[in-house]
Amino acid sequence: MGVPEDLLAATKQCLAERGYARTTVRDIVAVSGSNLAAINYHFRSKDALLTQAMIETTGEAIEEILKALPDDSREWFTAFWSELIDSFQTNPALWRANMDTLAQAAHLPDVRARLAEGQSHAQHELGKRLPQEDKEGSQVLLTLLIGLLVRWSIDPDNAPTPQDLARGIRAVAEAATA
Repeated sequence: MGVPEDLLAATKQCLAERGYARTTVRDIVAVSGSNLAAINYHFRSKDALLTQAMIETTGEAIEEILKALPDDSREWFTAFWSELIDSFQTNPALWRANMDTLAQAAHLPDVRARLAEGQSHAQHELGKRLPQEDKEGSQVLLTLLIGLLVRWSIDPDNAPTPQDLARGIRAVAEAATA
């Protein structure tokens, strides 16, 4: 691996261990074995490096979830939420770091812009699973995903199950069309 790859790998590790707000450039340098100047040279700033690492890590996790899903759209919905919740439980450090990164977006325009790009990509990928790649449906799925992440981060014992989500979507759809 080269210096940029070493920095990204170290940053992913630091994010998992410390979260976004508590990861310092010194932490990254210590884990990567590179020097302080390399961060600015390759990524322009610590925030840009942290954001890149978070987007890659979250993207990889979502890709793994999507690969494990059946093609049938009815089975897919429940399977997706089951896989996502399983990921929340088996990889909590990733999702805590994701929450940290989302919290930083309000204060850092570059982070907000990169996360918006990442969300747009995620919405597009989710939309591929819907009939006719429904844009509104993929917006709802992405919003549910982010909301479920927040619920699981704060109160996992009372967060909805995949079956709760399916029933809730049906109830909301019925109310919206009544």
